[in-house]
Amino acid sequence: MSVWAWLGVVSLDRENIGALPAMGKAAVGLLLALLVLAVGYGVFLAVPLVQLDQRRAEEVALKQQFAAKALQGANLERYQEQLQVMATDFAVLVGQLPSDSEIPGVLEDITRVGLGNGLVFEAFKVQPGVPRPFYLELPIRITLSGAYHDLAAFVSGVASLPRIITLHDFEIEPLEPGNGSRLRMSIQARTYRYSDRGESS
Repeated sequence: MSVWAWLGVVSLDRENIGALPAMGKAAVGLLLALLVLAVGYGVFLAVPLVQLDQRRAEEVALKQQFAAKALQGANLERYQEQLQVMATDFAVLVGQLPSDSEIPGVLEDITRVGLGNGLVFEAFKVQPGVPRPFYLELPIRITLSGAYHDLAAFVSGVASLPRIITLHDFEIEPLEPGNGSRLRMSIQARTYRYSDRGESS
């Protein structure tokens, strides 16, 4: 049995739809209602529903941002205290960097440590400054000779100076081939000067 026969439609006349039996009219009405709903959804509701989903996603993101900002706001006092501690530490470190007028004093301190440990300076060359983003690096090439323990005491003495001085690129070799009691050490000492622009010397 076909659907049309079940609806009581024996013959379908497009000119006279009103002559359909009640079940046929109900089926046609239902089909038209579904068609109107589908077209209405596509035309009037699909875009707004997509926009609604987007707004809900934005709402979730904004709530997360708000929660993060609220947490930051709650910890603002602690962050400010940490910032103050960092600023103090930074000032102490910058204070350990020699100024232009103190560079000769740093060179004298290095020389005094070497001579105080019985070392002989063979070369002491201040090299051109190397600009870095927030400081100026001032390399000094030093060649000196002496006993092993005196060289070690020199390195320790330079490290304990009040200004920041780092030691790099060292080479140690016997002063005389076959005699290891006296050594020659070539080393680069670097001191630093604070610069908020990375200027050159």
